[in-house]
Amino acid sequence: MSWTRDRLKTNGRIAFKKNYWSCVAVAVIMGIITGLSGVNGGRAGGSASQNSWYGTDGFGYLFAGLAITMTAIIVTLIILALEIFVGSLLEVGGKRFFVLNKTENPTVGTIFDAFRSGHYVNVVLAMFLKNLFTSLWTLLFVIPGIVKHYEYLMIPYILAENPGMDRKEAFQISKRMMDGQKMETFILDLSFIGWILLSAITCGIVGIFYVNPYREATFAELYAFNKAKAYEEGYIR
Repeated sequence: MSWTRDRLKTNGRIAFKKNYWSCVAVAVIMGIITGLSGVNGGRAGGSASQNSWYGTDGFGYLFAGLAITMTAIIVTLIILALEIFVGSLLEVGGKRFFVLNKTENPTVGTIFDAFRSGHYVNVVLAMFLKNLFTSLWTLLFVIPGIVKHYEYLMIPYILAENPGMDRKEAFQISKRMMDGQKMETFILDLSFIGWILLSAITCGIVGIFYVNPYREATFAELYAFNKAKAYEEGYIR
């Protein structure tokens, strides 16, 4: 039992087109979450250079530099808190939307399902650990970080359907689902590069209205395949 890139992408394209505007809206919200992460990283990197520049020109400039640095730290912490306590649940809710969209026509409100699941803390903690472990592996060695990214790829999908699942079990199932598939999934990701470049050329317009929902729907197809395979192999019931 195996999948092909063409089949996943074809099925994903069909799924998102049948519920087009809802898919676009959910993908936009999920894109904002990713954008917050980028702003956080960029701000953290910029604050050190500002501090260094102001610190060379006397007390007044030093004070201004410290004030700017403190403001940047506070803003960074606020963004980080939003990522952990809000963004992670919206990501899980977004994955749930695209999984359901394969067979149903869910509404945009599905993206908030993780907040209504009754398992807020479990979802937040599992997603926090997923992102933390991936980041730590990436800081140590880039390639193992990429491997861990794909090893943990199914975790938000698993939590989307099973928000109360023990986080260790979610990690184990994702690892098993992605066993032997990480390289092929990496290539699947690379297959969207042309679309991403086209999105950049059009200032993100193609990304908003086509590429982002198309990609999310494609990876929901990958999860659907892995879930069916897991049932077949008997390690989930």
